[in-house]
Amino acid sequence: MLNFHGLKLTTKQPVYIQIAGYVKLQILRGNATSGDRLPSRREVAAQLQVNPNTVQKAFKLMEDEGYVRTSSTLGSVIQADEAMMERIRTEMTQELVSEFVASARELNLSFKQVIDLISELWE
Repeated sequence: MLNFHGLKLTTKQPVYIQIAGYVKLQILRGNATSGDRLPSRREVAAQLQVNPNTVQKAFKLMEDEGYVRTSSTLGSVIQADEAMMERIRTEMTQELVSEFVASARELNLSFKQVIDLISELWE
């Protein structure tokens, strides 16, 4: 069962989005796979010390996006086939790169400077 003790909440995004993003990250890292159960909403709220309504909103988002399915008998379960994993990977990569590019532009870095820095640090 996935736990949320590793999630460090910040003020950069709404908490429910951070919760959903944490589950996506755990799926990509292989720490959560299809069929793995999630704790109850109350358990997650207690682990993170947040309002249960916030956790409910996160679960609704995960269900709407299709990587969590909830049933009355099994509770909430990860549903991540290869297509879903690729969709999550693409989404998270685009977010990461967009934030990086925006920060580089704020610093008035040229494209060449950014590419040179990436090349240097990649090694």
